[in-house]
Amino acid sequence: MKVSAQLRDIYPDGVFPAACGSRVLLDHVMSKWGVLVLLSLSEGEPLRWSELRRRAEGVSEKMLAQTLRTLAADGLVTREARPVVPPHVEYSLTPSGQELATHLVPLMQWIAGHAGDLPST
Repeated sequence: MKVSAQLRDIYPDGVFPAACGSRVLLDHVMSKWGVLVLLSLSEGEPLRWSELRRRAEGVSEKMLAQTLRTLAADGLVTREARPVVPPHVEYSLTPSGQELATHLVPLMQWIAGHAGDLPST
């Protein structure tokens, strides 16, 4: 079965119309910071805020907070706050996030392997 036929089974009107519900999740998952956060958490170990910020070099505090909030609201990331002083918060993937990561990792491997092939601009 071709991919387009599989998509028609899920979305009979297709995924290309602007009103398709998949567009919101696609935007959240495929944003630059969304992908980097999901990939960082895909190794299976919970990560603290500072560890995520170091891995996703260049992300601002505001964007990391917004990305984590969005991915948590989408059911892809869990936030576990431990009642200790100083506060200890860890982030990890939910089962849905783990399933998504199994698809994202090969995509990012392909991208990383071909990034050097881009013509200079």
